[in-house]
Amino acid sequence: MPKRKNRKKIGSSVRHVLAAVLFVCLASAFPVWAKKDENANIRSVQGVVRNAEGTAVNGAVVQLKNTKTLQIRSFITRDNGAYYFHGLSTDIDYELRAESDGASSPAKTLSSFDSRKEAVMNLKLERKK
Repeated sequence: MPKRKNRKKIGSSVRHVLAAVLFVCLASAFPVWAKKDENANIRSVQGVVRNAEGTAVNGAVVQLKNTKTLQIRSFITRDNGAYYFHGLSTDIDYELRAESDGASSPAKTLSSFDSRKEAVMNLKLERKK
């Protein structure tokens, strides 16, 4: 009989250790799940600003307007004409436009119905008539 009690104690200890290991694994994985949910409503938009000839424009000012709050964020393009906005809500429409040396692009809208997490919207500058 003493052998059976020992087996029960060993089996019980193993179960407790396995339960503890499982708990630690699940607890450490929780931040990963939370982060996925946290980023579920976040997106970005990027693109290139080009002039009428199709050349990338360095130093163009790209404005991103939140159509709900009317807040405007700006980005000055780099040598390759690239711009990038991140941390945008998927529930809000945004309006994009670019300006440089008296030329501007028509406004483009990034709609809340657009399901892309990383939208690409290139802008083309036109001279005002």
